[in-house]
Amino acid sequence: MAHKIYDNFYLSNEVEDQYNSHLNLQQFCTVDNSLVGTAGMKRKINVYRATDGTEKLTMGQGNSKSIEVSYTEEEYEILMAQNKFQYYDEQEMTDPMLVPVGTRHMGTDMFNTVNADIFAEFNKTSTALAATDYGFGTFADAVAKLNLEETDNDPAQVAPRCFGFVNAADMAEVRKALKDELKYVEAFARGGYVGTVAGVNLYTKKDAVSGTIIVATRQAVTIFNKKGVEIEQERDPDIRQNTIYSRKYYLAALTDETKAVKITVTPSV
Repeated sequence: MAHKIYDNFYLSNEVEDQYNSHLNLQQFCTVDNSLVGTAGMKRKINVYRATDGTEKLTMGQGNSKSIEVSYTEEEYEILMAQNKFQYYDEQEMTDPMLVPVGTRHMGTDMFNTVNADIFAEFNKTSTALAATDYGFGTFADAVAKLNLEETDNDPAQVAPRCFGFVNAADMAEVRKALKDELKYVEAFARGGYVGTVAGVNLYTKKDAVSGTIIVATRQAVTIFNKKGVEIEQERDPDIRQNTIYSRKYYLAALTDETKAVKITVTPSV
């Protein structure tokens, strides 16, 4: 009988570690590990929205409108991300790193898939801000729209509470516009972090839309996560081929539009 070197427990931990370390869900969204069910099942989620109410008034004038918060019940579908890795006994004998590298990339590939869904939810926000430049005022106005409590953006916090995703091509324009106003916080040093302006920690996001910046807090998007990675293995003893499947059940949803702002920058001529 063929001997299996890698058991499901080892492989599950290997993929889960990669999934967590790459995606770092705690940084950009709220994580809810209570998800139950299977792929295709529906889940109803309350999505909160708020109307604008700020007006520029002169002496003797009062507000003609007020900020109103509402929610709608929207239906999301539970997703299942799965990938497959195949190798032959002879390949592993020739290169002992084949399986560890392959299983690590299973986690990385899963990260890319889930991360794309999370970012898509941020981009669904209807809270918008039109701007003509990438200056300090643009980011200050975006933060004002988020209606943050004072403690939400406490610089003493280890994890950033308010962040912005900027297209890589636009980051040069951001640096030029902000100059010395772009501050660097060593505690936030991690992949993609560029600097902080108006309480917003800026990150380079290669797949962000050029001319559009998403400013948000982690309350904007929730990822409902079925904890753990499922691992399944098959072996064809005749040709000595091994197949590993990994799968993850999850659901990413924009749960609070009041905590995400889409800035559209149109430079003035």
